[in-house]
Amino acid sequence: MKQFLKRLTALLLPAALCAALLSGCARDGEGMALSVCAGAAPDSLDPIYAEDIPGQTVLAHLYENLMRVTVDSAGKTSVLPGMAKSVDQEEDAREGAVTVTYTFRLRSARWSDGQPVTAGDFVYAWQRLADPARGSRYADLLSVVKGFQEARAAGDMSLLQVTAKNDSTLVVVLNGHYDWFLQEVCTSPAAMPLRQDVVQKLKAASGGKSWWQGDPTQLVTNGPYTIAASEDGVLRLEANSRYYAAQPGPRSIDFHYAASAEEAWSLYESKTVDAVWPLPDQRLTELAANPEWTPLPEPATYAALFNCAAEPFSDSTLREAMSLAIDRSALARAAGAAALPAEGVVPPGVPENEEGDFRTLSAPLLDNDPEGYEDRCLQARTLLEEAGYNSGADLGELEFLYLKNDVNDAVAQLLCQQWQEALGVQAVPKGLTERGLMSALRSGEYTLAGRTLTASANDAECFLMSWTTDSRENLIRYESTAYDTLMKIVAGAAGGTARMGCLHDAEALLLMNHAMAPLYTKGTAWELRESLTGAFRDPRGWFSFAGVVSRAT
Repeated sequence: MKQFLKRLTALLLPAALCAALLSGCARDGEGMALSVCAGAAPDSLDPIYAEDIPGQTVLAHLYENLMRVTVDSAGKTSVLPGMAKSVDQEEDAREGAVTVTYTFRLRSARWSDGQPVTAGDFVYAWQRLADPARGSRYADLLSVVKGFQEARAAGDMSLLQVTAKNDSTLVVVLNGHYDWFLQEVCTSPAAMPLRQDVVQKLKAASGGKSWWQGDPTQLVTNGPYTIAASEDGVLRLEANSRYYAAQPGPRSIDFHYAASAEEAWSLYESKTVDAVWPLPDQRLTELAANPEWTPLPEPATYAALFNCAAEPFSDSTLREAMSLAIDRSALARAAGAAALPAEGVVPPGVPENEEGDFRTLSAPLLDNDPEGYEDRCLQARTLLEEAGYNSGADLGELEFLYLKNDVNDAVAQLLCQQWQEALGVQAVPKGLTERGLMSALRSGEYTLAGRTLTASANDAECFLMSWTTDSRENLIRYESTAYDTLMKIVAGAAGGTARMGCLHDAEALLLMNHAMAPLYTKGTAWELRESLTGAFRDPRGWFSFAGVVSRAT
């Protein structure tokens, strides 16, 4: 983290100089009019509830967090100051407990209605995100902030140690070292600032709808764009004249909505839009035919979950037998052209250091060699007998719960077939709604389930911290003192090789205990006209089109 802060400080002056230079070559309204498709209509434009890529993409253009993600001409992303013009870090270690205090000094910036952006706007937004009464799935982004658990337990968000020292100074105290705080929390759409008076005013005028739904053109934003119109399946953004930095990119961006990947591709082929996501299976298959093509990794792993606290899967030997009987290569083929057999819990694309990502710098933890599948099935049958079952039929009929959609249907059917053929286990797939699946997982009323594992931030720690004994996200009821200890060491580590070593050990321990069975990871792809450049996809999934310019420029 100290190295990151040094790099950040070194970037402050060049970034300021760059902004000054840009101000002389491109001003508001001088860029192109760009049309794009980033999926269906957003489910929400409330930062704490926007879970889909379209919504997060729009929010990334409307609001700006303390830090912002940028990309260079080589496609390498970096984190630069956003609303924060500087940040200081101070560590305090007393009686073995480490706290880290970040002090952000805000730049002189204004909301689109001319009001100044203040530290209080971040305090309001972050307290709102952390509030359990609001039920945001991204609340755990702030679990590293001191007072988070106490605030949620008491229902008093003032206990969250995010405070405004004055209008231009925000102070955040963390309960340990978290390398990903600046890069992930301070750039996340979920943690964007909000004006309390604006939210309350729009809520009162919404007629019972969510505060952002009444008239989206009335949203007050602090990012590079504001909403100009929303009609006929198109959301138009226009450059925010009060944004603090020059804008060499588009003067306007039209977001066209598409209900399916096929519809999105049709918009691209007809040249209605110049950038498109997602791509249909046919296009992905065409791309996959090129051996040099590599899909962009999505920050998620689809896994089979065992209820480790309930019979019969409290027995790790049985869990191991079930895991060995899985043919992940076949499941990945069923999941689509951009899917790959899982090699661990942490998916590809999660950064470790400048040499590579967490997955590529670790030996595969799962054996996916198709030629060895029959041998693994033989071993699985032996383990089944060791667990006390002459046949998988002795387990009775088991239900495999999953979120119902076309891809999950195909994967669930094939997975249950593999267990039947290899072990004689009678597992019946049962597709549920998201609400039904989460209800079963949180109540513990399940034995087997399929679930996409995501993380609040794109760091290996965030994919692994859910499985500690006291985590409210530990849906598999896994308990391991050794695992808990490793994750506590990670939380207290200052960063670097030792921290990553503990994370690799923790992932290996989790899978050595067969607490779950990762199945596959999925990639994605998108396209931008060759005549344009400057768009990028954040590793967490959403897109930025604010820097798009013509290659001839």
